[in-house]
Amino acid sequence: MKSKNKTIQIACDGGGATGKSTGAKMIAKKYNLKFLSSGLLYRYASFILLKYKPKNQKNFLKKKFKKLNYKKINNINLHTQEISNNSAIIAKKNSVRKILKNFQITFVKKNKYCCIEGRDIATKILPHSDLKFFFKCNLNLAAYRRYKELKKKNNKINLKDVKKALRIRNNLDVKRKNSPLKKHRNAIEIDTGKLNKQEMLKKMSKHVQKLLD
Repeated sequence: MKSKNKTIQIACDGGGATGKSTGAKMIAKKYNLKFLSSGLLYRYASFILLKYKPKNQKNFLKKKFKKLNYKKINNINLHTQEISNNSAIIAKKNSVRKILKNFQITFVKKNKYCCIEGRDIATKILPHSDLKFFFKCNLNLAAYRRYKELKKKNNKINLKDVKKALRIRNNLDVKRKNSPLKKHRNAIEIDTGKLNKQEMLKKMSKHVQKLLD
């Protein structure tokens, strides 16, 4: 990729099921950027903690994330309600955030052209990113999106429970002491309740194109 910048690093933040993963993946694919989901890292950390129940979580995670192959975790079903609930709990722990932050910073150093999505990317992981996007949509729409996603793997799931879990998760993320979910002052807002996928990509692309021209 050629640009007037030596790097193109994009930060995408937002609450659960706001469309940030979809938007980040689409823009990464269009401009051939390396993609990383911060949320997936926390889900994986939650998954292995629930599975192995280590006595020393910090040392266990440090060891696992030191040799983690990010591509492999995409093949694991990490979108269960249990993992979602536990992810919100471990995300409040500074020791866990530090380990996962180190993994993300290493990723950024290795990939000058990248797009990372999560909840604290613009504020903590990539504060000097070339572009910052903040995704939002109303809770009803976000809950319905997450419900459709979970329904594929669990027929017994119901929309009311999904909405409640999503509300709790977002509140925990906004109110937590360590790296809370908030919009960076320079972030461009993407309201996915008002834009379809193509409109979202078009709006994001307009800003990426300015870096390239």
